[in-house]
Amino acid sequence: MNIPDPHKAYPIPGYDKLCFLKNIVKNPLIEIGEYTYYDDFENVENFEKNVKYLFDFTGDKLIIGKFCMIASGVRFIMNGGNHLTEAISSYPFSIFGGDWSDAMNGKAFPSKGNTTVGNDVWIGSGVTIMPGVSIGDGSIIATGALVSRDVEPYTIVGGNPAQLIKKRFSKENIDLLLHIKWWNWPIDKITQHIQKLTDHNIGALLDI
Repeated sequence: MNIPDPHKAYPIPGYDKLCFLKNIVKNPLIEIGEYTYYDDFENVENFEKNVKYLFDFTGDKLIIGKFCMIASGVRFIMNGGNHLTEAISSYPFSIFGGDWSDAMNGKAFPSKGNTTVGNDVWIGSGVTIMPGVSIGDGSIIATGALVSRDVEPYTIVGGNPAQLIKKRFSKENIDLLLHIKWWNWPIDKITQHIQKLTDHNIGALLDI
């Protein structure tokens, strides 16, 4: 078998605008599954630059599953960008130190937890994903969308803020796909049945 190497940064010969993202990302607070790729018009190093406000002291992570497709200009806004919303002032006095360093004693900046992207998710160009959002397996995020709330599996969303466009499949077929979890198959099994994965007959996967 001639299967793409998930440990190779640039899987397409002679093309450095698309990478298997796991091999490019250096920040330990970003976890990427195998075969997830990022395609950038300029430089794939832009991916980490577009993960905003991810600080080790905030305690959150960006977690992205396997076989995801991430287009140029996608931005993740992490919890480090959050300010106080219920206090009298939302100004982050404490980050400037000095006599302001104790401003947050006994308090905490708001956090919505990890931002997670499932498996086989397609995120279109220029999408912005807000802190703590969970995007389900098999979802599609339309170009330019602002995602501020969770996206259910196998759902297409778009707009600002992102709204449901449609479900990709029936509930029965979505449940079946979430049970099968083809992305967890051994890669040789995926390769062997790749024609079925690019077809419309979800029921055929039951015969594997």
